[in-house]
Amino acid sequence: MTTQKIPDFDGKTYARGLTTAPGVYRMYASDDTLLYVGKAASLKKRVANYFTKALSHRTATMVAQIARMEIIVTRTAVEALLLENELIKTLKPRFNVSLRDDKSYPYVLLTDEQWPRISFHRGPRAVQGRYFGPYPGAASVRDTLNLMHKLFKLRSCEDSVFRNRSRPCLQHQIGRCSAPCVGLVDAGDYADAVHRAGLFLDGRSDELTLELSEAMEAASAGLDFEEAARLRDLVMSIRKQQQRQYVDGSAADLDVLACAVQGGVACVLLLAFRDGRNLGTRAFFPKTNGADNPAEILSAFVSQYYAEQSPPREIVLDREIPEQQLIEEALSAAGGRRIHIKASVRGERAGYLDLARRNAEIALATEVSSHAAQQARLEALRELLDMAEPPQRIECFDISHTMGEATVASCVVFNPDGPLRSQYRRYNISGIAPGDDYAAMRQALERRFRRAMEEGGVLPDLLLIDGGAGQLTQARSVLAELGVNDLLLVGVAKGEGRRAGHETLVLPGGRELHPGPDSRGLQLIQQVRDEAHRFAITGHRGRRQKARSSSRLEDIPGIGPRRRANLLKHFGGLAGLKAAGAEEIARVEGINAALAERIYATLHGLQGPGKVE
Repeated sequence: MTTQKIPDFDGKTYARGLTTAPGVYRMYASDDTLLYVGKAASLKKRVANYFTKALSHRTATMVAQIARMEIIVTRTAVEALLLENELIKTLKPRFNVSLRDDKSYPYVLLTDEQWPRISFHRGPRAVQGRYFGPYPGAASVRDTLNLMHKLFKLRSCEDSVFRNRSRPCLQHQIGRCSAPCVGLVDAGDYADAVHRAGLFLDGRSDELTLELSEAMEAASAGLDFEEAARLRDLVMSIRKQQQRQYVDGSAADLDVLACAVQGGVACVLLLAFRDGRNLGTRAFFPKTNGADNPAEILSAFVSQYYAEQSPPREIVLDREIPEQQLIEEALSAAGGRRIHIKASVRGERAGYLDLARRNAEIALATEVSSHAAQQARLEALRELLDMAEPPQRIECFDISHTMGEATVASCVVFNPDGPLRSQYRRYNISGIAPGDDYAAMRQALERRFRRAMEEGGVLPDLLLIDGGAGQLTQARSVLAELGVNDLLLVGVAKGEGRRAGHETLVLPGGRELHPGPDSRGLQLIQQVRDEAHRFAITGHRGRRQKARSSSRLEDIPGIGPRRRANLLKHFGGLAGLKAAGAEEIARVEGINAALAERIYATLHGLQGPGKVE
């Protein structure tokens, strides 16, 4: 890495000294704020363009603030693309367009085990297996799974159910599962079905039909006419799907992207095809940071999105983008196959491009109107609470428990754009009397704000407490002890009959507001409070279930953490363990016959957990 700091930054001189190798450059302001991160096939040529060519107003504003630059030389353009994406995500430069999407992408999961399971997956890839996708939405995943079950009859049940079946389930009876749970399919035949499902999901249908045709001929030659007929029907089903879904007469593997910009808000619409099947659309709303050029926004989207998601063979765009050739080469090298990025198409692809454009405009109009409504609610909230400025950060705390059991506090965060789910927090409450909501709220607030004061964390402009004057008193006491000032504290008390829209807002000093259901400010408070309530209940239920699942095992002498984990892992949870017999329990590592009998008896109420017979 090279670093150069010049009081009055001379960009032309700096660029002349750079290498022509590929890499990433970073621009910094005089206060060391990161302004921009970019990639380049030639650092010297790309950086020089900022100081020798005419620039847009936004770019010229950025360049005028440069006090120093840093470069990182990479071996290839691929490395530059990946590094740029990582730096944008972690450092959040002021002027970069950044892809933001707080929802994880949906995938089809084919697990890696003796009898693989095919299922819908969203979230961390914690389960071993192959992940196919991402898909634009949950509906397209479910359509794909429906087709997989019809064609290949793979199981979809959880392991805890699979291990404890004694007879085939309804899925087998309607022809969607081959019932490996009860041995109605040979292990080799099931493995073949898994292999063929993988080929289909990979978009290799032609290879799959050729393999099936050869297997059909071999079965026919071996006089296994029943198997040959089954394979013939499978080939016909796959070809029927291909004929129904082909684009331009071929099994297309492409994404169609269109970008629309209005009033500082941008929408990128993705229309996806895999193996000729239309998987539907998905709208993305990148954070533009002042960018209003659709080509620039689309270029940033393509770089960042396909740095993390496997690109199709063909990407069709509604316009030419900067560094299109570089991005195409980088994606091709990263994917190990030739990727084509096109902005000029004809025929059916042009029709899909027009469809993507129209959907982008519709999605953008909806987002802009929603954004405008959110801003109106913020302004109404400012007026309602007599604030000098609309709040930029709102936090709300709520408590959830069942008769004092498994108490959980939640903290949700909203900014002018809506919920910031990545900053939500849950607090498991302990060391208090069961059902003491005041003590639970005090503990949660102390943990949240003590850490913020010690580490210099961000504080909200408005703090909402789900509760009346009592909870508000607790919150005010905690904040005073910690020296937290300059934030507005409001209690949200339920209205008469717990009717929505009739809540009472309790302010410090005891003043109460009754805005009524037509108040836009109260509607925003309700949205934040309801989200805090939902988040708290979800956490409470999870904690309660976990406690109930493990407590009965913990009470059994001889069952420590390792044995308990082995049992729950082997049977897929407490339900699977309860459904097992003592002989099957004894097969688990570390469990002998006597201990298995004790576990079985305890779980079925045949003896007290501490008794050994």
